[in-house]
Amino acid sequence: MDVFDLSSQEEFSPLKPLTKRARRILTPAEDNEVSTNSVTRGEKEPFPAPAEDKVSTDSVTSDEKELSSTLTGGTLNSQSVGPCNASQQREDLSELCPRIRDTTVSSKAQSDPDKQKKPVYIYSPELIQRCDAMPKIINRASKVHTLIEAYGLLNSMQVVPPRSATLEEMLGFHAEDYIQFLSLLGRQTDEEKLEEESEQYGLTYDCPINRHVYTYAALTSGASLRAAECLMEGQSQVAVNWCGGWHHAKRDMASGFCYINDIVLAILKLREKYDRVLYVDLDVHHGDGVEEAFCGSTRVMTISVHKYSPGFFPGSGGLDSIGVGKGRGYTVNIPLLEGARDEEFVPLVCRVLHKAREVFSPQALVCQCGADGLSGDPMDSFSLTPTAYSRCLQFMLQWRLPTLVLGGGGYNSPNTARCWTHLTAILCGRKLSSEVPDHKFFMSYGPDFELNISPGNRKNMNSKEAVRRIHNTIIENLDKLKSSSSQQQEKTQSTN
Repeated sequence: MDVFDLSSQEEFSPLKPLTKRARRILTPAEDNEVSTNSVTRGEKEPFPAPAEDKVSTDSVTSDEKELSSTLTGGTLNSQSVGPCNASQQREDLSELCPRIRDTTVSSKAQSDPDKQKKPVYIYSPELIQRCDAMPKIINRASKVHTLIEAYGLLNSMQVVPPRSATLEEMLGFHAEDYIQFLSLLGRQTDEEKLEEESEQYGLTYDCPINRHVYTYAALTSGASLRAAECLMEGQSQVAVNWCGGWHHAKRDMASGFCYINDIVLAILKLREKYDRVLYVDLDVHHGDGVEEAFCGSTRVMTISVHKYSPGFFPGSGGLDSIGVGKGRGYTVNIPLLEGARDEEFVPLVCRVLHKAREVFSPQALVCQCGADGLSGDPMDSFSLTPTAYSRCLQFMLQWRLPTLVLGGGGYNSPNTARCWTHLTAILCGRKLSSEVPDHKFFMSYGPDFELNISPGNRKNMNSKEAVRRIHNTIIENLDKLKSSSSQQQEKTQSTN
């Protein structure tokens, strides 16, 4: 049984440590095989009743009964193993992070050439150079790319150059006066003349004025658009742009280090082909810009897991924020307190994802993998390791949907590079050595020079009762959405 099978209480109880299970050892040939690609999705189709989802109704019912039992303190099954100490937990989490592989895939499916397409990796020297120059993430893009390159992962991907977003594409979401002002900055040599007007557009401390900001914004957003196009054209099932993921930018202003919302633009591009797009945000900050863009939509569901605490930016994303108007119920927020660790983060997020897939039946997926929730990040909030990100990503990859993977926050550059390199290896079906290979930024990874990150000793403020409450509230809201959607469809059918 796959470690991400939600019918297993053992792996997904947030109330007990994760434990090992025997795994088949892969042969070298299998280990090099890329297995992250999907069945081809069809063209647009009407919103189906949730009961008609591809997921088996019987298996979902069984899963939900066992999940409910676990989260409400029910008795664990006979295969459960007792609690282990903290060092064993870290070892077990590492062991339970296998390659992306669905063990039930037939040999016929494995031989399907459509499933052997390498992931798309968006890269160009100019893209790296532009991102390296941004004040809050100096040289981060170079550290990420060179570590990916040092591990030899470029050979396992299709390297695709980005393009710049057109003015028309940017105006698909952003206000014309805001985009025009960003363009004006590139033609103005005296930035002081524009300071007063800059504040109107959010170009202050978090998003300082930069005369190259329009070129940067157009290229990074164009990179995410190009990745989305690769998915739509069937070039691959998975595309990644680690230079994207700027989820705070609003329609008419910059916010939280984000000048333009490449995520919204990419989702709008995907919507040209896919009727329902699921957006998942793993950044430690609430994905407020993306949520605001789609909070009234029934075709885009947003899920954000983040730190929610007084005074912590951006201050939004409470449990009761579930969308507006027709989009009520299609916004999901998972607000956590300081110190969240892998042990509760992974089960809670995956349970919510499992339910969201059952209710929403997405046709495409966008995942923002902001790494500022890692232990050791200057945001000083969560105590996650790359394992938390990889297990959530693996869980979603099993759905075999067209998947766009983006970067985001992450202000300890070496740790961010560690995390995203690890996730890149997951996308490629590769297992990496724990020793960082020699390369240009090798000394940045001292003193241990290892790929792994320790969870640290930050106090976890998320109680078991709080985790249960968050889970139960979200599941209840999604159940209401499922019921409402079914009733609406029945009403529509009766009038036809």
